[in-house]
Amino acid sequence: MQKENLLTQYQEILQAYLQEGGENQLYLGQQLSKWLLAGNVPPEEVIELHLGALSKKTEVSEEIRASFEMLTEIMIEYGNAIRENRSLRSRQKQMESEFEIAVAMQQTMLPDEVPDFPDLDIGVVHVPANQVSGDYYNFVQREDHAFSVAIADIVGKGMPAALCMSMIKFAMDSFDESSVKPGRMLHHLNRVVERNIDPSMFVTMLFGRYDTMRHRFRYAVAGHEPGFLFCARDEKFTDLEGKGLVLGMLPETCFSEKEVALESGDMLILMTDGVVERKIGTRYFQREDLLPYLHAEIGLSAQEMADRIYRRLLLLSNFELQDDYTMIIIHRL
Repeated sequence: MQKENLLTQYQEILQAYLQEGGENQLYLGQQLSKWLLAGNVPPEEVIELHLGALSKKTEVSEEIRASFEMLTEIMIEYGNAIRENRSLRSRQKQMESEFEIAVAMQQTMLPDEVPDFPDLDIGVVHVPANQVSGDYYNFVQREDHAFSVAIADIVGKGMPAALCMSMIKFAMDSFDESSVKPGRMLHHLNRVVERNIDPSMFVTMLFGRYDTMRHRFRYAVAGHEPGFLFCARDEKFTDLEGKGLVLGMLPETCFSEKEVALESGDMLILMTDGVVERKIGTRYFQREDLLPYLHAEIGLSAQEMADRIYRRLLLLSNFELQDDYTMIIIHRL
């Protein structure tokens, strides 16, 4: 709507209100204000519009005109605040749209199902603390007698974490996990991360290959939270050993490999740091504090065990998820 038309309409509404009063004219004024807002007309121009319409109706003294000029100057700051608020709302909508894209992107990068072997039971719980998760896990089965598993924590949130996750998945897919060793895979991913992501971001990861014929798990670690191995014969959990720099720190980094054997009833517990890094009251939950919760759920299926542990830890922290949570349980039957 052009300014001349606005002035004419405003003048007609103002004149009718001054002569007749009534709710109808006020309603028309409210409708006109919607046009003004939609047209991004700042408040100082609305004051000028009012003064122009009033001047056509009656003679306005210099004193009144000067007071309107002062009011106009005051309202300029209100106009600046309104424009800034519009800009912030526009940016917020853009960010929300980006988050929706990131969430959808992440869902396509996570596996739809776990590997299916008659003598293995696998359970997974993956819960983001926010809309976009910094945790990542994946299973790849390209052989009849083996599969690969990766679990990672990307230090960073939002769209950068989602893009980094996408890059890692693409880099993993470009390698043939059926033939590459875990240490070699981490070496490859380290070069990709170091060359392509911001120096303020880094990635921790455990990558392993489970041989279902020999029931041996060979793995390498890049600064990741060590998991547990449960020995059914001793009914005891022990730490999975393994050390290594986080991905992206140095361009040429070697990652040593470890191997463990699983007997019938043994379990692997793989996790991100969100499982154990939580504050309970005034104290911090420690890694060893998790062991009683693991012991209490032995005997359940891997998925039931993972679900029960998550619910109990969530209850312990008053249903506040302080970090992304991922746990993978691989149980040899």
